[in-house]
Amino acid sequence: MKVSKDCIDLVKHFEGFVAKAYKCPAGVWTIGYGHTLNVHPTDVITEGQASVMLQEELDEFAEKVSKLVKKATQSQFDAMVSFAYNVGVAALASSTLLKKHNAGDYAEAQKQFLRWDKAAGKTLAGLTKRRIHESALYGK
Repeated sequence: MKVSKDCIDLVKHFEGFVAKAYKCPAGVWTIGYGHTLNVHPTDVITEGQASVMLQEELDEFAEKVSKLVKKATQSQFDAMVSFAYNVGVAALASSTLLKKHNAGDYAEAQKQFLRWDKAAGKTLAGLTKRRIHESALYGK
């Protein structure tokens, strides 16, 4: 499966565009729409460059999520790709969310998004909002 515009829009909304490299709440150098690979403190990027990078990264995440998920609606898939982009594919792979989804317990899988609202052990309002939106997209 491939991500839809809903997934891209959700990620763009919650990551937000930042032209200059910055440290995210978890202390990782970040730029564009949440890009973290090989980011240096002096890096600068345009919004167009960030959009291209995001699409490429989401395509990579979609490929990895596709290998983990037995079957999914487009909305379920988009929500899980957004989630994996934020917390990592390994976290999704070992999550109760994925186990419940693959077992066909979609109602419980949808609830599992809401458990992932912490960074460095602290609940973050932004993560809570993102998880609410991912959960809603999953159930769409």
